[in-house]
Amino acid sequence: MPNTRPLWHWQAYAAEFLGTFLLIFLGLSVVIFDFGPGSPMATWLPDPFLRRLLTGFLFGSVGALVALSPAGRISGAHLDPVLSWAFWLVGSLGIKDALLYTAAQCAGAIAAALSLPPVWGAFGHAVLFGATVPSTLAGPWAAVLGEVIATFALVGGILWFVGHPRLRAFTPALIPPLVAVLVALEAPYSGTSMNPARTLGPAIASHTIGVLWIYLLGPALGALIAAIAVARSDRVHVAKVAHHAHDPFGRFHGAAAVSIAAKFRRFVRALLRRGSTARPQ
Repeated sequence: MPNTRPLWHWQAYAAEFLGTFLLIFLGLSVVIFDFGPGSPMATWLPDPFLRRLLTGFLFGSVGALVALSPAGRISGAHLDPVLSWAFWLVGSLGIKDALLYTAAQCAGAIAAALSLPPVWGAFGHAVLFGATVPSTLAGPWAAVLGEVIATFALVGGILWFVGHPRLRAFTPALIPPLVAVLVALEAPYSGTSMNPARTLGPAIASHTIGVLWIYLLGPALGALIAAIAVARSDRVHVAKVAHHAHDPFGRFHGAAAVSIAAKFRRFVRALLRRGSTARPQ
């Protein structure tokens, strides 16, 4: 007998809440420890570039471990609203799940960030509990551009891997080194969020919500471009970072050929063909 597909996937939403909580609490704890004033990390690893590289690797490792965990098996471990919406764009996730994943991710990030002050106190407050803020030298639009590029690389990399059966199993292994490089290179401009939920949580905890638009606009554009660039009508982008074969209700394997991203690619190709045939010979 085939499985009856439920209307709501509460276990998945709870798993996404828990996974995002762990990512933000542990990831931001790494940020606070590595960059807090008076931290021993400044002595052990005085080069800021290398410290950013290590911080990004550890942050990405938390995400990869969550993806490999039982919680990741249930929800797919998106842990990032723009990744969920990218999976919707390529036809691998329903819009209802994308909406409720976003709500769970934001709630998990807020809960995690509000748990940081009792743990880190003034030490964490000195670095705004890991909040992402634009560089005062580069300005907000440079931060937006940095977020577009970094999010394109992260979301595009994940979509590329999960869209290729031979690469799919290595998706969790991609994330730590990729995030490490992106944080090391881009953090001086925007702090390297690539995740509106990751920015929302500490923004509330540190009262820096005035810059949230940067970390919504930049990651959203980066994820949109990645989905359109990577999507193929003959490629199934499984909407999970790990445990790709576990999909008892058919929630994570969508019809790529009729996805919004694939339709947009076909539309653009048709326009280009018309333009080339309309040119005088």
